[in-house]
Amino acid sequence: MELDDLVSPEGVIAHLKATSKKQTLQDMAARAGELTGLSERVIYETLLERERLGSTGVGHGIAIPHGKLAQLTRLHGLFARLDTPVDFESVDDQPVDLVFLLLAPEGAGADHLKALARISRLLRNSTVVDKLRASDDPAALFAILTEPVSSAA
Repeated sequence: MELDDLVSPEGVIAHLKATSKKQTLQDMAARAGELTGLSERVIYETLLERERLGSTGVGHGIAIPHGKLAQLTRLHGLFARLDTPVDFESVDDQPVDLVFLLLAPEGAGADHLKALARISRLLRNSTVVDKLRASDDPAALFAILTEPVSSAA
């Protein structure tokens, strides 16, 4: 599974101006609502429900909030680069500035897990993360996220 199957250029936010975890999730839910046609509120509540189980802040300034929605027919991804890092209650207590949101259909068990693993692998690559942090152009961010991964990586 490649990330261009998940995220579209419209799903990349180069300058998210959120000042808190709540606002980050709200703003990303709003964009996800525009892209999926689903209610922003339903998306936000789904993300919040998942956060109550434990923070999706995975460390090193990265968060991967995710959730399943019965109304979806396929996986959807969104990426945001925050202008100012926010507290995400991450496992390493570091503020988050890169957020990859994943939404999946209710019955997408294995595909959902594969997509999470793919996103996690990409965001563990320090070269990719450095490039994402160095760019503030949506098209460049999309290109970085979707460039094919070499077998050497």
